[in-house]
Amino acid sequence: MQPAISSRLLQSLDKAIAAAPGPLPAAGLRAQRAVLQARHGQLELAREELTELHQLAFQHPNPQLGAWLHLAEGLMNYFTDFSGGAYEKILRARAIAHAAGLREVEALAAAWLAHLAYVKHDIAALVEQATACRALAAPQQHGAHSRLAIALGLAHHFAARPELAQRWYVNARQHAMAEGDDATQSALMYNMAEMRTAHLRRETLAHPERATPELLLSADSVARYDEAVGGSAMGELTPILRAQILTVLGQFAQARELYEQHLPQAISRGLARLGSSMLADLAWCRVNSGQREQALEQARESELELDPTCDIDDRAATHSRLAQVYQALGEAEAAARHAASAAREWAELEQQQRGWIDALERAGLAQP
Repeated sequence: MQPAISSRLLQSLDKAIAAAPGPLPAAGLRAQRAVLQARHGQLELAREELTELHQLAFQHPNPQLGAWLHLAEGLMNYFTDFSGGAYEKILRARAIAHAAGLREVEALAAAWLAHLAYVKHDIAALVEQATACRALAAPQQHGAHSRLAIALGLAHHFAARPELAQRWYVNARQHAMAEGDDATQSALMYNMAEMRTAHLRRETLAHPERATPELLLSADSVARYDEAVGGSAMGELTPILRAQILTVLGQFAQARELYEQHLPQAISRGLARLGSSMLADLAWCRVNSGQREQALEQARESELELDPTCDIDDRAATHSRLAQVYQALGEAEAAARHAASAAREWAELEQQQRGWIDALERAGLAQP
């Protein structure tokens, strides 16, 4: 049984719904409540709410309800399956809202589209949606501002500009606190920890001799916060984040156990694009735990799972880790092949990062 959601935002939505003069005025608020429930990982509650709203929409067609429902369904799709199939639904929500003059819904949809554009590593779409959101969102529309700030923080962090990312993270936290939105606070904590871990993985793969900072506290803090506020849609991913950190820290037995327990479920939730990188990590854990035969099998599986269209940083990390695995297993030819591929991918990543910074600066999105 999932814990009850503890959130000022939920309390304010409940009060507004109770005070609404009728079913239709309350419908948009109920859709917002369903979105919040989904963001806290309460997917069954959210689905029940949305089913009732769909029935209401059939009886009383209404553009505001239609826009909210498309947005809510898109986010349900995203939090059920992180593979990115939500984009078209939320794009439709924005189109309906635009046609009906619903700036609040359109701004929030644009903020989420910017976030999903980041997930797809589509910098042109991210800039387009972020620019639209900033033009549409009222100063007190904290939900749109906080989600946009997370997306832009992640974009700058990916582009190796953590000092600019931090300004956006602070902005996201300020808006989330103003609204009492614990789900956004949790998402911010997770994404910051995930980005710091990704940066550390890149650094240690490129420079194994460098010392590694302590990151386990970040992952543990996410888990404790989620437990306190009533869960998070990202909760199932936290063990994978912890496994990545443990691998970097050289705590291979613990990392291996976490990967074995949680990686299959994460891949089934739409994170197959990360599968090769995580399988390569698992192979490295097996090498360092004395499981040489299993490590070789896992490395070959990682090669088969490597998607040439996945993100450059994931491809580069996979090749770098496989080079280490094959070198440790005495497979010099395979190690050299992956090391050469890794060098090309890391160089391409640096070029992409420069392009992102240029695009964000040209659009006036360098800082809040």
